[in-house]
Amino acid sequence: MPSTSNLLALAAAVSTASAAFQGFNYGASYGDGTVKVQSNFEDEFNNAASLVGTDGAFTSARLYTMVQGGSTNDPISAIPAAIKTKTSLLLGLWASAGRTSFDNEIAALKNTIDQYCGEIDDLVAGISVGSEDLYRISETGIAADSDPGCSPATLVDYIAETRAAIKGTCLSAIPVGHVDTWNAYSNDSNSAVIEACDWLGMDTYPYYQDTENNPVSEGASLFQAAFDKVTAVAGSREIWITETGWPVSGDTYNKAVASTKNARTYWEDVGCPMFGVTNVWWYTLQDAAPTTPNPSFGVVGSTLSKTPLYDLSCDGVDKTKISTGSGSSGSSSGSSSSSSDSDSAATPSTPATPASTPTGAQYSASYGGYSNSTATGIHSAYTTLAAASTPTSGSSSGSGSDSGSDSGSSASTAAGSSSTDAAGSSSGAQLNSFGAAAVALILAVAVL
Repeated sequence: MPSTSNLLALAAAVSTASAAFQGFNYGASYGDGTVKVQSNFEDEFNNAASLVGTDGAFTSARLYTMVQGGSTNDPISAIPAAIKTKTSLLLGLWASAGRTSFDNEIAALKNTIDQYCGEIDDLVAGISVGSEDLYRISETGIAADSDPGCSPATLVDYIAETRAAIKGTCLSAIPVGHVDTWNAYSNDSNSAVIEACDWLGMDTYPYYQDTENNPVSEGASLFQAAFDKVTAVAGSREIWITETGWPVSGDTYNKAVASTKNARTYWEDVGCPMFGVTNVWWYTLQDAAPTTPNPSFGVVGSTLSKTPLYDLSCDGVDKTKISTGSGSSGSSSGSSSSSSDSDSAATPSTPATPASTPTGAQYSASYGGYSNSTATGIHSAYTTLAAASTPTSGSSSGSGSDSGSDSGSSASTAAGSSSTDAAGSSSGAQLNSFGAAAVALILAVAVL
């Protein structure tokens, strides 16, 4: 008979493992704009869960939109695909396309609840309102000629509307947050957005930080510096890693060389220490269908395959290079501080969107599409950034504001918003189901 201590250790291990979601980002269309349908998502989700070297751990999907391409407000077909494949979801509402588009996102969220409650209840990890909207309205984002952004005040309103949409439904307990770059969060003019969130999604790419010493050997330290800056302003909120990765091919950015060898190094140094500990959605499973972009971040090539382009195992890997706590921010300051110096931000691949004022369907057809012009714009923006930042207490590498303050400066926290404690804000399918198993196991121990 197992000892009581062994059973308790097992229960703790089950509970810890269940607390972290692990997966990839999934756009609503392919690189050529072709809209994905349910079977496409099913193929991708099944492929991700079957990747050699991962022990079937990549069973979560981050989405950018709730709207199926070609429709006004039909639920994205990734949702029934996730139900069929038992894939957990970080739902996303696109917030950078204006009022009408966001109204369609809310309608699609409500339609999702109406159609799939009872089937998705235990699959949703969280809901993200927006993606890099604050970055896009900063001077850096504007210089990069990036997609339209969204002011802090508008985002706070959108977050409140999202909470109202899920209130009293099967998704009422799901934590609501926002995804942006680390320097958007460290800009104190965006603090109202942080206050409105249960969790913060961080996108960061050391590969693009070409004003700094950025060979892949420095990837872990640059990632840690970004994480520490978000920690300094997050308070008790969890920090979820919503986008990061290293390209397998593409241009060289200062000392950052795109190659499968370096992608493996970054996976080893940054990914492996976080997997199973912190919620992570890697960028990306596949971005080379039907053609390969420059740069390309996909762990598989133009054809879905269980055999990745580089080794994805973490056996025997040094897991001390990244410190993200046990999924929480670990911050004690809870306040934002700014400096006159600008940060050299790690800006991710921004989903391509039409140049003119689009409909929600037009936007949803292009979410997640990586374009050469976007990469060029990001590179151009980085050449204008200074590398220095001013250290502050509460962050080992300092916290500074972005060189361009956002246009919609201060906004009050939306009614009904929550600053949920880290231990309680990552409710979801795995945490609920495995957590219950851990409790049952502990009760069994008590009986023994």
